[in-house]
Amino acid sequence: MGPGTWSKPSAMPMDAYREGDEYVVAFDLPGVTAEAIDIDVERNMLTVKAERRPVTKADDVQMELSERPLGVFSRQIVLADTLDTEHIQADYDAGVLTLRIPIAER
Repeated sequence: MGPGTWSKPSAMPMDAYREGDEYVVAFDLPGVTAEAIDIDVERNMLTVKAERRPVTKADDVQMELSERPLGVFSRQIVLADTLDTEHIQADYDAGVLTLRIPIAER
């Protein structure tokens, strides 16, 4: 990979677990601004997209090494029918997107 080139980013790492009456999914998105994150739920398919853009540098900067992937990251998860996807809560802090999805009452 040459300086400043875009590469196909790997899938965003995540954790998923149940905490009380919620299903929690946490995605690692270091270097991504909150405005560059898109969350969508269609039926029971959760899609998270995020774009890591290059940092603007001064004209006299010459990149020697560029290992951090740039571009669009995307992850899809099939959610159980028992989750209340109408009430997802999202929080983005320190490069981690955390989604809390209530478990629907039966």
